[in-house]
Amino acid sequence: MTDLQVLDILYQTFQMAVRLTMPFLLVSMIVGVIIAIFQAATQINEQTMTFVPKFLAILAVMGFLGSSILAMLQDFLRNMVSLIAGG
Repeated sequence: MTDLQVLDILYQTFQMAVRLTMPFLLVSMIVGVIIAIFQAATQINEQTMTFVPKFLAILAVMGFLGSSILAMLQDFLRNMVSLIAGG
């Protein structure tokens, strides 16, 4: 395996990590900003008010995108196994 192939595998791995985590991070950030605006407007500083909505939003994203995330991971694993077996 050449250095170029190793770098390509690393690039694909980092791309996959970004694709898998980006929906969760974006939803968590959006919900966090909305809750922060609400807390600033009402002057309620409760820790659970930020944790519970973020947790529920992440669970909802996992419910909607879980099957496509699993399919992406399966394709990536098949690609890596074929690279290992082929070379």
